[in-house]
Amino acid sequence: MLVVMQAHATEQQVEAVCEAITNLGLRPHSLPGAQRTAIGITGNAGAIEPGALEDLPGVAEVIPVSKPYKLVSREMKAENTIISFPGSPATIGGKTLAMIAGPCAIESREQAFRIAEHVANSGAQFFRGGAFKPRTSPYAFQGLGEEGLRIMAEIRDRFGLRIVTEALDTESLALVEEYADMIQIGARNMQNFSLLRAAGRSRKPILLKRGIAATLDEFLMAAEYVMSEGNYQVVLCERGIRTFTDHTRNTLDLSVVPAAQRLSHLPILVDPSHGTGKRNKVIPLARAAVAVGADGLMIEVHHQPEKALSDGMQSIYPAQLMQGFEQLRRIAVVLGRSMPEPAGVPHLREVASR
Repeated sequence: MLVVMQAHATEQQVEAVCEAITNLGLRPHSLPGAQRTAIGITGNAGAIEPGALEDLPGVAEVIPVSKPYKLVSREMKAENTIISFPGSPATIGGKTLAMIAGPCAIESREQAFRIAEHVANSGAQFFRGGAFKPRTSPYAFQGLGEEGLRIMAEIRDRFGLRIVTEALDTESLALVEEYADMIQIGARNMQNFSLLRAAGRSRKPILLKRGIAATLDEFLMAAEYVMSEGNYQVVLCERGIRTFTDHTRNTLDLSVVPAAQRLSHLPILVDPSHGTGKRNKVIPLARAAVAVGADGLMIEVHHQPEKALSDGMQSIYPAQLMQGFEQLRRIAVVLGRSMPEPAGVPHLREVASR
């Protein structure tokens, strides 16, 4: 059920409707829009009698929501959600494409800072790096843990980049929330419902990656788990699904971008690094992702990918990042969108050419 408030409804009227919903033993979710506020209702086992709410002051209409994912649905909110970050002009979901770049894993302070220089110079607003690494082999590099988080916090202070990093479980979630600006829930955890609920109780934005065999409905329902706990700052990320192809690591499903945008108001990014697993395919698929309407990209970059401790084969060189971003800017303009310009960090263009 969805309560749509009148355009001139006051804050007190919105609060009164939320209180009335709570008194019914249900949970209200207020999502302000550009023109009016919509209040979603969860916790009901069956249909709700609209008469209990539609006569309240400020209410325009009470309508049913047909989708199983209520808060994620465009029926709940017609306008695109835009995620902002305190103290930074960076956004995700607006006309400016969000660019996230960095190494798969934080290997050392020197490695992370070297790559962060290139990322800042490219114009990206976000730095990605894994402090906790879910690896197929228990003997592979598992990340630096809290030390890696501290290094990324230093990078934020030095370059002004917002930090995106993954939480593997509820224990690491608390640490990631302390250090990062955005918490990533990886593909392996897309249906880890206890972790999704815990992320929903965080006040940090959540980057939710699609599982390797997840349908679009399952993907959106995972986002619903987060939002049902009160965190409405969710960003979707397509990172490739498992198919029978053997020329790429995964199959990047770009068709999910317009499909998700039709059903949901949440922004959606594309990760062409995991989506292909091949360095020479990352930028071509990044171009395609921008052309199909993605709200941004997440790209792995490393200055020495042949020595990387994780995912070196899909990490592009800094020079490729710079060249690729110039191509992406031209595509974005055609679509009426833009990309952030380089941050102007001194001497970095010279560094990027090395």
